[in-house]
Amino acid sequence: MKALAAAILFLLPLCALAQERKPEAASFDLKAHYTHYEYYIPMRDGARLFTSVYEPKDTSHPYPFLMTRTPYTVSPYGEDHDRRQLGPSEAFDRAGYIFVFQDVRGRYLSGGNFIDMPPQFDQPSSNHEVDESTDMYDTVDWLLKNIPNNNGRVGIWGISYPGFYTSASIINSHPAIKAASPEAPMTNLFMGDDSYHGGAFMLDANFSFYAFFRPRPNNTPAPPSGNFTPFNYGTTDAYDFYLQNYPLSNLENLIKNPLFDDNVNHDTYDSFWQPRDLSQHMKNVKCATLEVGGWFDAEDLSGPVRTFHAIDKFNSGNFNGLVIGPWVHGGWARYEGNHLGRVQFDSNTGDFYREHIIFPFFEQYLKGNGDAKLPKAYVFETGSNVWRQYASWPPKNVESKTLYLHAHGKLSFDPPAAGEQAYDEYTSDPKHPVPFVAYAAEDVPQEYMLSDQRFAAKRPDVVTYMTDPLEEDVTIAGPVSPHLRISSSGTDSDFDVKLIDVYPADYPDQETPEARGQRTDVNMPVEKMGGYQMLVRGEPMRAKFRNSWAKPEPLVPGQVTPLNFDMQDINHTFRRGHRIMIQIQSSWFPLTDLNPQTFMTIPNAKLSDFHAATERIYHSAQAQSGIVVGVLPRPPQ
Repeated sequence: MKALAAAILFLLPLCALAQERKPEAASFDLKAHYTHYEYYIPMRDGARLFTSVYEPKDTSHPYPFLMTRTPYTVSPYGEDHDRRQLGPSEAFDRAGYIFVFQDVRGRYLSGGNFIDMPPQFDQPSSNHEVDESTDMYDTVDWLLKNIPNNNGRVGIWGISYPGFYTSASIINSHPAIKAASPEAPMTNLFMGDDSYHGGAFMLDANFSFYAFFRPRPNNTPAPPSGNFTPFNYGTTDAYDFYLQNYPLSNLENLIKNPLFDDNVNHDTYDSFWQPRDLSQHMKNVKCATLEVGGWFDAEDLSGPVRTFHAIDKFNSGNFNGLVIGPWVHGGWARYEGNHLGRVQFDSNTGDFYREHIIFPFFEQYLKGNGDAKLPKAYVFETGSNVWRQYASWPPKNVESKTLYLHAHGKLSFDPPAAGEQAYDEYTSDPKHPVPFVAYAAEDVPQEYMLSDQRFAAKRPDVVTYMTDPLEEDVTIAGPVSPHLRISSSGTDSDFDVKLIDVYPADYPDQETPEARGQRTDVNMPVEKMGGYQMLVRGEPMRAKFRNSWAKPEPLVPGQVTPLNFDMQDINHTFRRGHRIMIQIQSSWFPLTDLNPQTFMTIPNAKLSDFHAATERIYHSAQAQSGIVVGVLPRPPQ
């Protein structure tokens, strides 16, 4: 998939993207049932926000509002031009809502100044202190007074950046807002969302995104879908492109986008990022909320979990639920969700979500239609391929256990014995970094988060640890937390940790001809599923941030150093006969930027600053390394 095309895929309004799902999705005649109106809604500071409203032609009863706020355009513009779908699924269009779409402040036809993921005011002190919650409050107030035949209830939803606007819109929420679904919401860009993971810059995704997402003059209509000019990489392989155009300063000159520059140059958790942590501001939320994410969301898996916990922390009295399925970024809105790459999920998980989760949620809270009977956490368990319902997330009954690294590539729940070999060693060379996929790709392939890791296990700069074949199923739920003892010959290094499910050698191939034709990346190699090394979770950790995200510290060359961090949550069953594997490496390119392996401000690094380093992973009885996980007890047989 072209880099720009991948960005457009989730940037364009998601209700239009739903058309990719099935040919019959356009069967409902919107024009026959809805009338399209356009308004400029005044905000308290004088800015006017462009808003499209689709009202049901049937006025025999009132309807609730269902709203999306977006920086990606509410096109098509013009009251004679209509969207092909209005709600999260066609069921919403048929059921009847007043659908509202708004260009956020400073984007496309809306006035005011656009700020990329703007900071939030907890309590605005004047009409000049405006943010997304005040803009939503003013919009709701105007809609209630000016749009006829409404029932006084408002819902809001959105995916990715619109998910951020959904979260921000319900802070100090208007009392008419009764339901909200922040889906893959950007929540803290430095802490595991789009920009940084473990202090490492998510290079490929951000370069391709900001090649498309640029500052634009107000009152500039969006170009028609598909008329965007793609960035010319000059190659089909991002690995080669970024190596040839390194360091980061060269890439900044190529893209020439101040929004990209902001992300690159704020490479610590500084005063730029800290006010943008939306999870610290999720207060006075007065509506039911449903946070939605995907286990294989390469952009914003952290966001829905952080938002879920933040709403619980600061609010009470309203339903707050979490849904995570086996989906890529926004995949729950546009795919059947029965597979990703070579891995099968044995059911149409996207259809299940749209029919049994999101539609009943909004019907209950905006119309009073029935009880959606949603649990606190509705999560899909990969590996076993079943939906689970929990009263909390992570589940309260998980048992904390450690998967210990051992000599000779062994991995087990038993700690190392006295006298075991002390460490494994490898050389990390920034000139020959470890790729994150085994094939040429311009952009971040959506299937990389569960792709086969056999290619990496064969490299000398990747150390691998693996259990014996499991004698019974092992289900891990919640965060995955490496507790390593490391050393480096350099003064900084990355340590990328991957948790992997190794399939038995005799595992049968399951891919159907249809699935083969629906792969998310046509370059993905076709290999036997026997011995498949499925990535379950992987995260980088930049060692200089081991004690503080705001104040990095150099490593002392050769000194054994603790490196403890949390990876993102999982809910995965390693089946009997499978093996659990851990891989550790010091580059993951071009998924993340290169570490020069010298303590410095990396955006200022020159090519001459990048040096090979000798890395050691310790696993003796005196210097143990392991991965702390939450293991669910097996049900009684």
